[in-house]
Amino acid sequence: MAQFNEKVAIVTGAGSGIGFQIAADLAHANAAVVINDIDTTLAANAAKAINQSGGRAIAVEGDCSDIAVIDRLIESACDTWGGVNLAIANAGITTFGNFLDYPVEQFQRLVDLNLRGTFYFAQRTARQMISQNNNHSAPDSTVRPGGRILLMSSVTGIQYHPDLTAYAMSKAAIRMLAKSLGSELGKHHINVNSIAPGATMTERTMEEDDYESMWSGLTPTGRVSTTADISNAALFLLSDAAAQITGQTLVVDGGWTNVSPPP
Repeated sequence: MAQFNEKVAIVTGAGSGIGFQIAADLAHANAAVVINDIDTTLAANAAKAINQSGGRAIAVEGDCSDIAVIDRLIESACDTWGGVNLAIANAGITTFGNFLDYPVEQFQRLVDLNLRGTFYFAQRTARQMISQNNNHSAPDSTVRPGGRILLMSSVTGIQYHPDLTAYAMSKAAIRMLAKSLGSELGKHHINVNSIAPGATMTERTMEEDDYESMWSGLTPTGRVSTTADISNAALFLLSDAAAQITGQTLVVDGGWTNVSPPP
């Protein structure tokens, strides 16, 4: 993972769960990391934990459905470490609800964060990466500074799940965004991919009754994914080993989408 030396990453929604695992693993692989979370305490504690373990991280709190927060994340990365190389749009919310009764206010909040936040985080970080590319003056013309953008989809954007129609729609849209941007930004040497996690043990899912035992029984591998499983996939797609992979969605679900039994 020495290839993450001198790389600067922004990870949204990284105060806990999958986002924190990705941020911590990048930091341990020598990347400098901007930790974002809407919860100020979570963001600060996450950055502190990474710094205490020998990594480099700063915390920038804020709601990533707010474009001003996205701009502040990028400014913080540039002011502290000189640019942005890796952008991980992990922030999002999951809301359950029957389609016929789903409230307008809940739908708007879901769309604001999952779609608008993801779209404009990708847009703003891509602009920064392109600006860095244009200012790149290395004498070796084969050097491509480029960048990596990683979006967070879900298996529910691929297969039906009860009471997640609105959420699934947002996550399917993120898959299409990755596919579109993989083509649009390729000329700028920016790879864009997404990950579609399945059932994963996080601080939030641990609070659900029988989550681990239920999903372990529904998953072909016989276990629920860990945050490390998702982070391993993320670091691969962010690495030079994935240089020829763009516009794709990598499913990490222990095979659940192959059989898709509902919970």
